[in-house]
Amino acid sequence: MNKELLHPETWNPTIDPYSIPIEEIDMANPDIFMYGDAIFPLFERLRNEDPVHYCPESCVEEAGAYWSVTKYKDIMSVDTNHKVFSSEGAITLFDPDEDFTTPMFIAMDPPKHDIQRKAVNPVVAPSNLKNMEGLIRERTEDVLDNLPRNEVFNWVDIVSIELTTRMLATLFDFPFEDRMKLTRWSDVSTARPGDGVVESEEQREKELYECLEYFTRLWNERVNSEPKTDLISMLAHNPETRDMDPMEYLGNLILLIVGGNDTTRNSMTGGILALNQNPDQYDKLRNDHSLIKTMVPEIIRWQTPLAYMRRTALEDIELGGKLIKEGDKVIMWYVSGNRDEDVINNANSFIIDRERPRSHLSFGFGIHRCVGNRLADLQLEILWEEILKRFDNIEVVGEPTRVRSSFVKGYSDLPVIINS
Repeated sequence: MNKELLHPETWNPTIDPYSIPIEEIDMANPDIFMYGDAIFPLFERLRNEDPVHYCPESCVEEAGAYWSVTKYKDIMSVDTNHKVFSSEGAITLFDPDEDFTTPMFIAMDPPKHDIQRKAVNPVVAPSNLKNMEGLIRERTEDVLDNLPRNEVFNWVDIVSIELTTRMLATLFDFPFEDRMKLTRWSDVSTARPGDGVVESEEQREKELYECLEYFTRLWNERVNSEPKTDLISMLAHNPETRDMDPMEYLGNLILLIVGGNDTTRNSMTGGILALNQNPDQYDKLRNDHSLIKTMVPEIIRWQTPLAYMRRTALEDIELGGKLIKEGDKVIMWYVSGNRDEDVINNANSFIIDRERPRSHLSFGFGIHRCVGNRLADLQLEILWEEILKRFDNIEVVGEPTRVRSSFVKGYSDLPVIINS
């Protein structure tokens, strides 16, 4: 197969998506995602011409063959059928290294999935969210009150990363002075060697072992203390999770760190970018702050912070007229389903007062729906409430730098200025 057009070394955003033979489209290529909107014509073509699309061999090393599911309703049918489409083993394209496996409840099937998820549910229960609201607001106010004025700064570093890392430190009751370790471990856990985060798989594993070592010290402190409402204490004191082995503990830590980091962090940045790209919507928001409630889920749809989730077929099954074989990798492209015009009106438009804003796919559906979705909503709502109290305009003054990943749809840099 000639993969030249979509190969990471030769891809460029000026390529006409209709000039590529459809059987050669390979959405696993992380370079495509570095060019922002360049992904959407490719996904639109797949939705229209081949909505359940087979890639026999990805250009990305170790990704192998996989199915792309690109339409909203097909994604829903996969996501809600865990008896056929399993999460066991891996939720990304890449199978784990046999010598370095990190089981986590998002990559488990019932009953073990249900037991471990239940152990952490209380931290994001409505009563606990209400208790955390004051602290989230206080930390948001502190970050915003110290932003530079009349000079360009990177919104990703100064606001998005700082706020999400503070929140993670709160959820884990993690030493505040070491909180940036959480961001680093989140980035390392989802990185592939050569993507600009780690140079080798050995470096990645070494850093994640350091993560495990740090959190094991915290576990040992919590397990010998009275139960508290942080995530480590909940896992250490729950009879169903207190005896998990170290790599399973690490797997669940990675899940909770990434889950608490990527969705919120990249939506905080994506929201600023979307409003600058759609000034009519920014004006609408300035004139009616109550629209924050519908804008937040629209930002999460528009951004789709995790572009996909993987499942593995447990048996032969037909989907969209295609026969998926037992053992095949099936990729649910949430980022494509969220732009499906058959389900979402004006799906390519950013509209902050949509009638049904929460119908997006970004949090998944079924038993694996994001456990922290309401916390993510709350953090973003508070951020925008506090932004609008302080700043009439946060202006984007340059192109964003995007993360080189087809899994995490995020940013490393967004230059902005606040003029006073």
